[in-house]
Amino acid sequence: MTDGDYRHRPPADDQPPSTPPPAADQPWSGPPPTADRPWAGPPPAADQPFGGHQPTGYPAGPSYPGPPVGGYPMPPGGYPVPGGHPAPGGNPAPGGYPVPAGLLPPPRRRRWPLWVGLGTVVALLLCAAPVAIGAVLLDRVAGPTGPAAGAGAVASPKAGDPATVTGDWLTEQIRGLLDGQAKALLGGDEQGYVGLAQPNTAIARQLRRDFRTLRAMRVSKWEPKLLGRVSELNTAGEWRANLTVAHCFVGPDCEPNEITMVTRWKDTAGQPRLFAIDTDRTGGPGRPRPWESDELVASIGERTLVAAPRAFRDRLPDLLREGERAAKVADRYAVDGSPPERYLIFYAGPNEWSRWYGGNRAEWTAGYAVPVGGDQYDLVLNSKAVVPGQYADLMRHELTHASSLAGAGRIDDDAWWLVEGLAEHAAAGGRPASRYDSLDDVDRLVKSGWNGELADVSPSARSEDWHVAGSYGVGYLAVRHLVDRFGEQKVLAFFKAVVHDGRSEVDASREMFGRDWAKLHDECVAYAKKTAR
Repeated sequence: MTDGDYRHRPPADDQPPSTPPPAADQPWSGPPPTADRPWAGPPPAADQPFGGHQPTGYPAGPSYPGPPVGGYPMPPGGYPVPGGHPAPGGNPAPGGYPVPAGLLPPPRRRRWPLWVGLGTVVALLLCAAPVAIGAVLLDRVAGPTGPAAGAGAVASPKAGDPATVTGDWLTEQIRGLLDGQAKALLGGDEQGYVGLAQPNTAIARQLRRDFRTLRAMRVSKWEPKLLGRVSELNTAGEWRANLTVAHCFVGPDCEPNEITMVTRWKDTAGQPRLFAIDTDRTGGPGRPRPWESDELVASIGERTLVAAPRAFRDRLPDLLREGERAAKVADRYAVDGSPPERYLIFYAGPNEWSRWYGGNRAEWTAGYAVPVGGDQYDLVLNSKAVVPGQYADLMRHELTHASSLAGAGRIDDDAWWLVEGLAEHAAAGGRPASRYDSLDDVDRLVKSGWNGELADVSPSARSEDWHVAGSYGVGYLAVRHLVDRFGEQKVLAFFKAVVHDGRSEVDASREMFGRDWAKLHDECVAYAKKTAR
């Protein structure tokens, strides 16, 4: 949440127009692989959806590995739930932050109409980044004598040869083209990146857009790798090539993230031509990622990379400034002492919000954190929920999800209060508990019949704004009580034991705090009730 007034949702006409790309630029969406046309290899585990909370908004809690970690609820009006709460039909995943509720007077600090979802898009996005394959055309000649000379010495097929011979040859040619495309991208050669597609086609325009976005985000690694050999499609002369692309941005020595892609090729006149890249769920869950869906502009700081559609480029300076400040706070909550190399923050317009990472977020989501492989979480902010002057709290909340959850496996639903509570503690920025914005909602939740169990406090995707805000508030106050009594370092050790190592709160409490959890739990709940009165 930010330090501004988040209770009111900015009017729609305040939002810059965000027009979806023309149909010609839309990625191809074909049928999913079938038994007779299987993937050449299984998608990386990191790209599989997380089996924990569903993505939601803030109050959407932090994202759990997999679906976006919660969504941050928006203040009455909408305040996203931290981390990505509640997931549809389940507890919100951490990482989401509710959107501040409207901007009505009197302003209340840090309340959002949309909750921030921790959006760990549990489906570790197989986000297929459009792979533009080199710009060179291959002449069908036997042996390593053409542009793909480094691809090997597979003989060129002749009339009457079986399809397997053509497949082997195409596999080597496409591998060479992919290598050439990677060099073109890193070298700033746009024509080389786009040249494998037929000129003036939808896929050529898509590749040109992707090139500009990846360069704006300062792509520093792009390493495509075919998964096995190409396979023939039902239409004569058309082939599918499945591949992974290890990639990262800004730092040349960064730890790459990996995505899986499905590409379609035509063997036209002996020259492989790329004609489609699957960027919807056909190419993997949680697709598309922002940089393979829309043309983005970006600003880069020491600890963060912030990207947004061109319509929102004027917001990048504020977003980057608050992101850099939030990163300094979030770094403190890396449980192993190793914060992310860089936080990736995407600011979505209305159209982009409904597309990126599969869309489909709870209405109260202002932001969410999405696990995208390895220890990396991407962070998405909803332009309808957060506007200039309202970024600070939300940034601290979501970046803390990315920092504290990195390396965690499946997160148990019962730990929602702890995941979101820690992110809310970071978002509060050291303010006294008595100044927490949702105390009235916590009090209402307590009086509405909540059973007093922290494990049962998470909201659902259909919860009303006050309920979401109250749930996040209970998590915050419980964590705040633990921090006040035992200090942040012991609370982080407790968090690691429960969230990362999957240990019971009973065992973790005994070891980290030297206290019986049943009694400590009741003291946390009593503190929340007393503070909210």
